[in-house]
Amino acid sequence: MNIVENIYSNQLIINLSILFSQTTGISNYAKNVFPYLKSLQPTLLTAKQYPEFNYYLVPDNLTPAQGTIGHFNRLLWTQFKLPKIYKKLKSSLLFSPLPEAPIYTNCRFIVMSHDLIPLRFPKRFSPLTPYHRYYVPQVLKQAQHIICNSHVTAKDIIDFYQIPASKITPIPLAHDRTHFRPLNLPTSNYFLYIGRQDPYKNIQRLISAFAALPNCKDYELWLVGPTDSRYTPTLKVEVAELGVTNQVKFLDYVPYSELPKIINQAITLVFPSLWEGFGLPVLEAMACGTPVITSNLSSLPEVAGDAAILINPYNTGEITEAMQAVATDSVLRSHLSSQGITQSQQFSWEKTGKATGEVLSRYL
Repeated sequence: MNIVENIYSNQLIINLSILFSQTTGISNYAKNVFPYLKSLQPTLLTAKQYPEFNYYLVPDNLTPAQGTIGHFNRLLWTQFKLPKIYKKLKSSLLFSPLPEAPIYTNCRFIVMSHDLIPLRFPKRFSPLTPYHRYYVPQVLKQAQHIICNSHVTAKDIIDFYQIPASKITPIPLAHDRTHFRPLNLPTSNYFLYIGRQDPYKNIQRLISAFAALPNCKDYELWLVGPTDSRYTPTLKVEVAELGVTNQVKFLDYVPYSELPKIINQAITLVFPSLWEGFGLPVLEAMACGTPVITSNLSSLPEVAGDAAILINPYNTGEITEAMQAVATDSVLRSHLSSQGITQSQQFSWEKTGKATGEVLSRYL
């Protein structure tokens, strides 16, 4: 198929303007779901050509690659340009993989809401706080329907925005089974964390828990994820004060292609986040057969089931005990590994995509 001209009526359009080369949570979701919506004959709004689909080219400066200005450009484009495209393509429904859509227009839309963390953990001067406080609720209230990634996120939408449960469908995320899988590599001597370094990710307690291990000098703690000038310096000060500078490694952004090897060789993924809309690193680690320690809060028990050690993320001692247990008990490690693989098999992008397509088809 080729670029769409104003010839046919294109009932469903999918906004993929956020896609760019680096993998983020939302772009990962978007790029894995839309292929399973092909039976609905959508038109993709995209900066990249997809010859197997109908597509309509949009600007390539609307993504996180451009930083804050990219997000601002996308919001302006969404509000003022997207309605014109909707009308030009004679659309009857827009699907957005994030909670953004033209408000106070004649556009009918369904959106995906990933989490309300900026409302649970607001930051001074962060544009995400007013974004979630004023813009997102208008989008969700005007949407035909809302898809979200967990029952916990659905409850947050109901509680924070007073939106009826009948308007929300939780559909779990998934992982790439060909990418995240057991590689039969020897276990190395490091504990692993994957994610950003925002305070709600609870890395300060993780570092303290690591430093409290009876034999922490025998291990390393690898922090995988982009460093942040607002938070990383504070974490490095803590590392120095606890005397574990040689053990804690700040690896910054690791290419997607290298993640499976790093995950496979870790003693365990430790993911003590205070809140998550879903928690992809937990699922990806389980799929690799790597034991998981994660929080007993938010959506993380939905993802982990009985296949991980669930800890109170506010209790540093619990985190330390769990790390020590996995590091020293080979039977426990083997049990968590096999249980994690089994649990991860409940999730697939095919299931996520088909469930999404069923929701969209009801409104076409």
